[in-house]
Amino acid sequence: MTGIFWRRHLVLWVLLLASTLGVMAGATVAPVLALIQNDLDVSGTAAGFIITTHGLTIAVTSPLVGCAIDRWGVRAPLGAGLVLYGLGGGAGLVAPDYPSLIASRFALGLGASVVFTGTTVALLTLYQGSMRDRVMGWRTTATTAGGVLWPLLAGVLGGVSWHAAFGIYLVGIPLGVAALLAMPTGASPGSGPGETSGGLFGLLRTSPALLGLAGIVLASGIMMYVPAVFLPKRLEEIGITSPFLVAVYGVTLAAVTASLVGLVYARVRARLSHAAILRLAAVSWLGAFLLYGTVSHPVPLLLAPAFAGVGNALAMPALTVLIADHAPAGLRGRATSLQGTAMFTGQFLSPLLAGPLIAATSHTTGFLAAGGVAAAVLTTATLTRVAATPEPAEPAESSPAPS
Repeated sequence: MTGIFWRRHLVLWVLLLASTLGVMAGATVAPVLALIQNDLDVSGTAAGFIITTHGLTIAVTSPLVGCAIDRWGVRAPLGAGLVLYGLGGGAGLVAPDYPSLIASRFALGLGASVVFTGTTVALLTLYQGSMRDRVMGWRTTATTAGGVLWPLLAGVLGGVSWHAAFGIYLVGIPLGVAALLAMPTGASPGSGPGETSGGLFGLLRTSPALLGLAGIVLASGIMMYVPAVFLPKRLEEIGITSPFLVAVYGVTLAAVTASLVGLVYARVRARLSHAAILRLAAVSWLGAFLLYGTVSHPVPLLLAPAFAGVGNALAMPALTVLIADHAPAGLRGRATSLQGTAMFTGQFLSPLLAGPLIAATSHTTGFLAAGGVAAAVLTTATLTRVAATPEPAEPAESSPAPS
């Protein structure tokens, strides 16, 4: 019994640690991006592709990854994906030039795509009821904490050389081995071709709410990359130029707030429906962007990243569960892959949409436009049933994981 107890907790820790890697994929490179640009003598746009290539790869490959997980289960694809993540990211340790570095980022993106969808499906399958809400909150905490801690460690290693920062990605290799050894084969049974008739398009026809939920995920990706890309210049307009303060306003405070909310998410979920949680998240996003766009005093502006963190921490677990609940077990991988495609497509599109608008008008207009997207999400969650919890797609059974 003791061995089973520790194995089950090892599985949870592996899945939570693996959940930090999606955010880590791009953020880890950020502290050394200028060093890479100077050493490899590439333009700022070319350097930016080092950060964005993996996201575009995730957006494109997620449906294929979801299909593979539905066919063969989570355990083997997730283990292989974690190892590929480690090898693809760690290749930066020895990449001699820009083309080889970009090639390694494609490999990293494919591994990250498997990790994102695989960890999501595994957590949703292994945990049910109130324990699932608790684990989804913990996952939010782990993800946001990783988004702060991994880049800090990369910054330290970057003091040795920019190549050294890529060594952090190697953590994916032991995590992949641990996933293969510890995860139960029942984490997702794999359906075989006969049980997924119609595939993703058939699922979308029978569950059109999935398109609405994917649209909300897409909108969140677009919104939340506006401050990630354009906030430093907005802060410069009001006299905030210290790199430390820029980090506080841009990443740190939002991540800390989201981590804290993730710890109490299960309690929030026990009192509110998923639709109510999404409305609360949209109100938080709207408040954040109104503050980002209009407030010029540094102290009240601190509320903006705090509101953004609350919105993210509430929306992501709610959307993850809603998307999964609209699909039977045999199509859960493909349904969940919609979230990865929508999220990373939104992040890729964000600077392409907001950049020209801000260039033609002002940063205030750009942030208020992002607030308009939040208002559209609020309207959708209020006036439609897209966020309503569906009838169970399958009978609830006892979880193979601890409850």
